[in-house]
Amino acid sequence: MYMTFRWYGESDPVKLWQIRQIPGVRGIVSAIYDVPVGEEWPHGKIEELKATVEAAGLELSVIESVPVHEDIKLGLPTRDLYIDNYAKTLRNLAQAGIRIVCYNFMPVFDWTRSQLDYELEDGSNALIYEEEVVQRMNPLSGELQLPGWDSSYRKEDLRRLFDHYAEVDAEKLWDNLGYFVRKIMPVAEEVGVRMAIHPDDPPWPIFGLPRIITDGEALDRFLRLYDSPANGLCLCSGSLGADPGNDMAALARRFGAEGRINFVHARNVKHTGEKSFQESAHLSSAGSIDMAEFIRALRDVDFDGPCRPDHGRMIWGETGKPGYGLYDRALGAVYLNGLWEAYTKERAAAASGVLE
Repeated sequence: MYMTFRWYGESDPVKLWQIRQIPGVRGIVSAIYDVPVGEEWPHGKIEELKATVEAAGLELSVIESVPVHEDIKLGLPTRDLYIDNYAKTLRNLAQAGIRIVCYNFMPVFDWTRSQLDYELEDGSNALIYEEEVVQRMNPLSGELQLPGWDSSYRKEDLRRLFDHYAEVDAEKLWDNLGYFVRKIMPVAEEVGVRMAIHPDDPPWPIFGLPRIITDGEALDRFLRLYDSPANGLCLCSGSLGADPGNDMAALARRFGAEGRINFVHARNVKHTGEKSFQESAHLSSAGSIDMAEFIRALRDVDFDGPCRPDHGRMIWGETGKPGYGLYDRALGAVYLNGLWEAYTKERAAAASGVLE
């Protein structure tokens, strides 16, 4: 496993030189944010991003994300055009040496929270999800605020999308995902790119929209859509772990042993209700997920891909993009690297007979 860090480009308050100083972090997870969803990413823009990252002494390890156009998720006749553009983007990324691409298949909304600045007991601020609050929200009112999403759609466009999705249930969404996967994975195989689907966050339906990448059974069904190392997972402990029924260490061992984990998001959450949670520090004791056991499971299956500390709290008075401050994610990166080093040395000692 090697440590990476999410960076949102030149407008990100967190700077590359700061990330470079986090012990053990060698890779950057980023994307191109000024190309409309569904259009081909120009090779020149990709090379420019890569050059900027490398000039800071880091490597561009993962693209997160190349968004999937809603027409693909809806199964509209226009989807083939957007899938063709997606394939061209993969070819351009591969030409620039990018080998891992993360994406999701969540209808309309990406990760969703009910509050962005909830104050925890220690005075830090975190993202939270309260099911009762979300149930009262009207996504068509124009009042819903989600970082990076709330400026994506005009009100009339959002209403049109909801009208289209009235005809799409979970099985239809599976059909549309299968169509996309079977079209795009041969291209990924050809150019040497490994795809990593991100689980739904939270892993249950919201606003009447289906969500299907939610648990171990769903992950297994997804992988069977196209049996290839190119068709893999972004195993996100915070997204899947929001459901207490998902054992993250068991999922890591199961799918890691099959070689189908292409990327890891390490994040902790504290369950506060059946479908409610608060994001917490990465430390195992801070949340409901045993992060130490999750990382041990990845070590046990010899996971050798990128990992990034996912959303963090806003601590020490830091402001900026909620969940993406520097300080708490930096602490998370060091903590995760420490766990990995300890398990690696423990394993080496056992193999040499020092430990019995």
